[in-house]
Amino acid sequence: MSRSKPIVLQPPCRGLAIGLLAGCVLLAGSGCTATRGVALRSAPSNPLEEYLELDTSTAEAPSERTDQVLRVNNLAWRADDDPWAVLGQLQAGIDREPSPEKVYALAELAYLAGRTCHEKDAQAAIDLYGASVLAAYRYLFDPCFAATRNPYDPQFRAACSLYNVSLEAALRIICKQQPLIPGDTRTIHTAAGACDVTCVLRGGRWSERDFERIEFASDYEITGLRNRYSQHGLGVPLIAVRRSYPGEPELAKYYPPELSFPVTVFLRPVPPEGRADGQVNTRLRGLLELYDPLTTTDIQVDRRHVPLESDLTTPLAYFLSNPKLGSLATVGLLRPDELLKLRPDTKGPIMGLYMTQPYEPDKIPVVLIHGLWSSPMTWMEMFNDLRSSPQLRQRYQFWFYLYPTAQPFWLSAAQLRRDLAEVRQTLDPDMQQPALDQMVLVGHSMGGLIARLQTTQSRDNYWNLVSSQPFNAIEAAPEVRQKLQQTFFFDPNPSIRRVITIGTPHRGSRFSNQSTQWLVSKLITLPQTLLSSQQRLFRDNPGAFAEDSLLRVKNSIDSLKPSSPIFPLMLAGPPMPWVRYHNIVGELPDEGWLTTLVGQGDGVVTAESAQAADAATEIVVPADHTTVQTHPATIQEVRRILREHLTELDGGPALARRPPRVVPQP
Repeated sequence: MSRSKPIVLQPPCRGLAIGLLAGCVLLAGSGCTATRGVALRSAPSNPLEEYLELDTSTAEAPSERTDQVLRVNNLAWRADDDPWAVLGQLQAGIDREPSPEKVYALAELAYLAGRTCHEKDAQAAIDLYGASVLAAYRYLFDPCFAATRNPYDPQFRAACSLYNVSLEAALRIICKQQPLIPGDTRTIHTAAGACDVTCVLRGGRWSERDFERIEFASDYEITGLRNRYSQHGLGVPLIAVRRSYPGEPELAKYYPPELSFPVTVFLRPVPPEGRADGQVNTRLRGLLELYDPLTTTDIQVDRRHVPLESDLTTPLAYFLSNPKLGSLATVGLLRPDELLKLRPDTKGPIMGLYMTQPYEPDKIPVVLIHGLWSSPMTWMEMFNDLRSSPQLRQRYQFWFYLYPTAQPFWLSAAQLRRDLAEVRQTLDPDMQQPALDQMVLVGHSMGGLIARLQTTQSRDNYWNLVSSQPFNAIEAAPEVRQKLQQTFFFDPNPSIRRVITIGTPHRGSRFSNQSTQWLVSKLITLPQTLLSSQQRLFRDNPGAFAEDSLLRVKNSIDSLKPSSPIFPLMLAGPPMPWVRYHNIVGELPDEGWLTTLVGQGDGVVTAESAQAADAATEIVVPADHTTVQTHPATIQEVRRILREHLTELDGGPALARRPPRVVPQP
């Protein structure tokens, strides 16, 4: 395939300034290190506030249409009266002569009555909210109203909101009394009789044991992520916080601690059942169904297609509010040994691959690899936007790679190589899942170099940059020899089909110079085990490793210097015929003195270094190095590439040649 010409996207404004500090940000080797999260609202968001003119300081009156229903039926609604008397009379009128107007009025009045006694009588409030939910459900789905039901009527949307808000209000009280647990049954009392409600888990791949606690999405306002993705429908969006437990599946080791995920709860009344004596059981029943909106967006209700109300972004932002996540970038650069420690909830180290959803065999992995002085948090803006696409969400699963960015990037590439082999062995030891052979890697900055090294064949070329001696002639302990072999002798991963590099220094970065290298050498503390093994290797093999040997490169900053011989070798390596490369270049606007100071490029990587001659597509985005991966044009391009990948898999132009089927060894 011929390489397309670079597409230059014009910036929306040219007032961007970076200043001299950009050079030290080096140091800006990657992007977003700040924690993105949520802020607690003073009161939960309520879609009925405007429609019903709700005011907590005064007694709330019914809407004009409900007030008319009361007048027509010779009923009066006063805040200080017994609400059950009016609701009972209204229910009797519905039993005699059903109408959607009466049913809606019952739902609205029950909700208002529940608000009145919410603080004083919790059980009464639950019953009233439950009555509102059941009445709203009947208004929306009762077949006898099918001929007159009008989805364009504002009252129809108000009935949807009554269903959602009343269900949420009841659940708030229930969750204060005891956790919402699948399998539990609660009884609510309504004007139509008692109703037994059982909580059940529907769809998705989370298990009942994964639920640590439930939070309400409406309690939180997103403060970091730019875009909020939700779907209007029926149900209550929740934030579920996962817990670890003894005997959990092996794949749980890929979940980050305190992971939160979206859930939507839907209350479905169950039709009365016949009894053995031929009579009908008049006691009402309902199912409180929990859905994963990432896998289930719509449900069937009485043969009708119903979208679920969902919020995909707030649970993600809630997870990002964990203060521990904000320190990962700095820890990975200045104290990389911390990422090698074992996690308290698993037997594996903190570094490695992470998933935010249970593994699904039919979905293609997209592995996001951060850059220098960064962590997987740098991808959350892109992840939030990509996951919002139903097409991408249905066909892809997103994984994240966390690694210590202090070490030379070829060491991190070797670790990723081992981790990808291990996850394949865990998920699909018999190599029977085709989606795992269509993997896409996305790397920002130094992460792009790590990604490209997954698709390269080393032969002896990389070892020749380490030593003039044959590998077999090197004296080393078995564990050191194994690590050397894994780092400098490798084959391309046959499962990786596309690599997307963003702001990647394909020819090194000029910000890796004597000054920055000296500064970083004073700040970074490499693991003692790594240093001691290197020193012993040099001592046992005098003269085998020249001063410019890759093995003498002390940290990631040194590894990025443009004079390093690894860059010409990587650029000269023949591309694998089954892999397609795509490249995204950041470019600062031409601001005169600023461009003269930092040169053409993104402020850290020059335009020349950022270009990739073997890329099938390459675009230039008006962004600096620390924000290029979050720029809308970058995210749009990644989305386009992922769709192109699906088009080819579904019968479009085929890739050049399928890779050999090789079982990777962890």
